[in-house]
Amino acid sequence: MTRTTWLGMLMAVVLLILAPASLEAGVTYNFTQIDVPGASFTQAPDLNNAGQIVGFYDNTGGNCMTTCNGFLDTNGTFTQINVPGSTSTIPEGINDPGQIVGAINSSEHGIGFLYTNGVFTQISVPGSTGTTANGINNAGQIVGPFFTPDGLAHGFLNTGGVFLTLDWPGATDTFAQQINNAGQIVGFFDNIPGIYHGFLYINGVFTQIDVPGASFTVAEGINDWGQIVGFFENGTGIHGFLDSGGVFTQIDVPGASDTEGGGINDAGQIAGAFDNSTGTHGFVATPVPEPSSLLMLGTGFACLMSARRRFFS
Repeated sequence: MTRTTWLGMLMAVVLLILAPASLEAGVTYNFTQIDVPGASFTQAPDLNNAGQIVGFYDNTGGNCMTTCNGFLDTNGTFTQINVPGSTSTIPEGINDPGQIVGAINSSEHGIGFLYTNGVFTQISVPGSTGTTANGINNAGQIVGPFFTPDGLAHGFLNTGGVFLTLDWPGATDTFAQQINNAGQIVGFFDNIPGIYHGFLYINGVFTQIDVPGASFTVAEGINDWGQIVGFFENGTGIHGFLDSGGVFTQIDVPGASDTEGGGINDAGQIAGAFDNSTGTHGFVATPVPEPSSLLMLGTGFACLMSARRRFFS
């Protein structure tokens, strides 16, 4: 058995050990509100494994419909991210090296961008009327939606400047939202306008994701464990969700009227946005591990290390 195969087994088995135990006990989170100082509106759609958060805000009293500024939050220190010459910059994703992707406005006629070490690079799917870059992995692969002259949305995967179109078979619109380091992509589609379903795309195969009882489901982020986050609507409003191996956990910021999950890192921290009586705010939800989960995790590691010694002896 190769080292790569063994590491893959390790990740898969540990996830199976940890996720069911914590979910059975009820996953709990510590929520941290993210507000850019002086902003009237803040959203935080993604974070990386270093805990760096990206998002966008409005400090004109609006809600980013006309003017948005981008930000990078590093341990509570906010750095403004604005594409030179644009009236609106909307960062959507960040990888571990700190590369940021997004778009320069919120309409379907926007232009995607990649931000690396202070340098902005334009991203536009050839022949499109608009492109948004939503997610980037550590290899620099970028995903997002692009729009065609007929007004329809299609997903794309950009690998070194080579674009692959991603369309759910028979869908009206397809939106690619995030990609992990294994190349797994999540997003959402509709075949009835406004009725969205999440999807997971692996090596050319689409799998539909629907939260049980939801009227629509939007998948927004995926980590290297394969855990998926997003949001859904049911009879009680809009709620965030965590999909861990097909087991769904509802996520609600306390006191919020709506909660939307956006991105998830390998520690299980979730970034997103919520609405309450004071407006729209970003958040980071950090899972609180149960002692029993930690014990089972330690036991699982011990068993796996014993197996490893047998495999490699």
